[in-house]
Amino acid sequence: MMNNLFDQFASPTLLNIPLISIAILAPWLMVSTPSKMLMANRPTLFQTWFLKTFTKQIFLPLNTPGHKWSFLLASLMVFLLGMNLLGLFPYTFTPTTQLSINLALAIPLWLATVLIGLRNQLTASLAHFLPEGTPTPLIPALIIIETISLFIRPLALGVRLTANLTAGHLLIQLISTATLVMLQTSTIVSALTFSTLILLTILEIAVAIIQAYVFVLLLSLYLQENT
Repeated sequence: MMNNLFDQFASPTLLNIPLISIAILAPWLMVSTPSKMLMANRPTLFQTWFLKTFTKQIFLPLNTPGHKWSFLLASLMVFLLGMNLLGLFPYTFTPTTQLSINLALAIPLWLATVLIGLRNQLTASLAHFLPEGTPTPLIPALIIIETISLFIRPLALGVRLTANLTAGHLLIQLISTATLVMLQTSTIVSALTFSTLILLTILEIAVAIIQAYVFVLLLSLYLQENT
């Protein structure tokens, strides 16, 4: 049972080719290309509105140097949002349930924010390790704690996204299996379980959107500290 339950997180293959590459490329296929016509179509208008609104909300607290990251973080948001939502469809694979994928996104971007801070404002970046007015006996302990908290940030980004999506998929799998089992014994209980499954699916859609937004928002906060 446990093997079958967690088989949904293994990348399926077609002709011995892992389908994870197709799953990763799928969100980009949904992005419409700009049109040369004066009147744009609805997908293009929605895409433009989404990017403008998202960029405004994310980069409102940032100063001007941080605005250079707008295209990168907007692309990351579209990428995570597409993978999270497409993973809720039947017979699909969700790459963001894999910790390796999430860490591969979190570590380089977090490291880039740290290196930018060390290059542009070395004194201010090092000052984060030791708050002003710290008693002398607590200085070594605070430096160690702040160093650990700094290096745990990318791990927290990846684990948060992985854990939330994995838990949601497991709950959907368990409740859907219970619905099929109850259908043979009690129709009323099966209908109640199916109603719970619908509500859980709506909740997971919200979780998929929120987790993609939180991932990008935390990266923008790390960027704010270093710019």
